[in-house]
Amino acid sequence: MNSTLIAVAVKDLKVSSHAGRALTWEVYVSSDTQPEPTFCWEIQLTDTGCLHEWHVRPDNQRHPLHFVDVAIAASGGDGVKKRLAERNTLLVETAETDPLQAVLNYLNGDLKPGLGHDEKECLDPEHHQRRQQDAGN
Repeated sequence: MNSTLIAVAVKDLKVSSHAGRALTWEVYVSSDTQPEPTFCWEIQLTDTGCLHEWHVRPDNQRHPLHFVDVAIAASGGDGVKKRLAERNTLLVETAETDPLQAVLNYLNGDLKPGLGHDEKECLDPEHHQRRQQDAGN
């Protein structure tokens, strides 16, 4: 049996606008014998475990999303895409807002194109202020 694990970044019950900042990922499975995707679990990340923080770490450790085949969000930076791809996880972007519909569209090959990298959310000033405070402690 060949199965595919697909994680969708979710915030407020919709596809999250930025993969790097997403803390909640819904994981679906689809297989040869059951092509209709099924929700199987949720990955909850911390601020320090989000993709944005992980992809700039020098230690090259695996990330929980390396255990899925595909990750879906509205946007994602090239650095995150590259680091996920090093362990065979494809990050795709979509303008679709419904998580299950995004998975269905991906599997059917008709996923709406993404929004492009959301630099504003990537450079969240509150986030950078927290990092500076943490570094000073």
